[in-house]
Amino acid sequence: MAGNRRADRSGGGEASPLRLIAIAVILIGLVLVSLRLLPGSPFESSAAARWGDSGTPGGRSTDTASDRSARQPASPSPSPSPSLEPLPFVAKDLKLDIEGWYSWSVLDRRTGKIIGSKNMGETSTTASMIKSWIVADYLRRAADNGQTPSDAKLADATRIIRDSDNTRAEQFYNTVGRDASIERLISMCKLTDSSVAPDKGWSRTALSPRDTARLGNCIATGTAAGPKWTKWLLNEMKLVRGAGDFGIRKAFPAAEQKQIAIKNGWIDRTREQEMHINCLAIGDTWTMGVMVKYPIDMGYDYGMKNCEKITEALLRPGT
Repeated sequence: MAGNRRADRSGGGEASPLRLIAIAVILIGLVLVSLRLLPGSPFESSAAARWGDSGTPGGRSTDTASDRSARQPASPSPSPSPSLEPLPFVAKDLKLDIEGWYSWSVLDRRTGKIIGSKNMGETSTTASMIKSWIVADYLRRAADNGQTPSDAKLADATRIIRDSDNTRAEQFYNTVGRDASIERLISMCKLTDSSVAPDKGWSRTALSPRDTARLGNCIATGTAAGPKWTKWLLNEMKLVRGAGDFGIRKAFPAAEQKQIAIKNGWIDRTREQEMHINCLAIGDTWTMGVMVKYPIDMGYDYGMKNCEKITEALLRPGT
């Protein structure tokens, strides 16, 4: 018996029941503490809620499945595409009291979309309207060759655009290669309806209203005259004066007319016994082509006013 008591005091014998109970209590306590710190546990404490999530005010967790989902970073919603301001024109089937043939087309410069009359792909001879391309082709080619036109040549270009000077236009047409220039127009401006009049001169070039609108866009984007001269050319087209100042832009309020670039064409075709009147205009967000043909004895003024009349009929109310 004395030997057993000595073993107990030295720790070499069996543990007492009280000691086992104490160890069990400590282990249970550690388990409970661990459970309180474990997110999602039924014993989760406010400390765990603060560690794993913000929880509710006062620290009580409300970490249900739906709450956890709601707290996930939300994928950004796609921003709605900004709606474009409507063009000043409304597409419609015109039925105007106009003698002869007429056609029109409008190109949205922001989207490339084209609207127009059902016959917008039909062609007419351009007359002086094509001078906008001839000058653009001359200026771009000069810049491409590292040349700057002289002041005299720029003055000639001004007379061609603003005053529709035929003699100077013919000189420029020779310089740019005559028919080859029109071939470049069709290719560079991606025209689909138009054609060269071989050896018949610039005035007989065949363009449609749809391709006229494309020509306007080709000038506006800088493709026609190139980056160096586009601004200059557009400014000259805004300064068209005298007999050539008619048509599309005249349908707009006076304050807006000065910001619209134009180049028109007008000629009496004795072979066809027709007047051919053509209008090209370039606005901030659009380009437009209008063409009319009618009996030759009705004179120029009839067609010039009808270019304006057609435009007025297409303008959005309030423009």
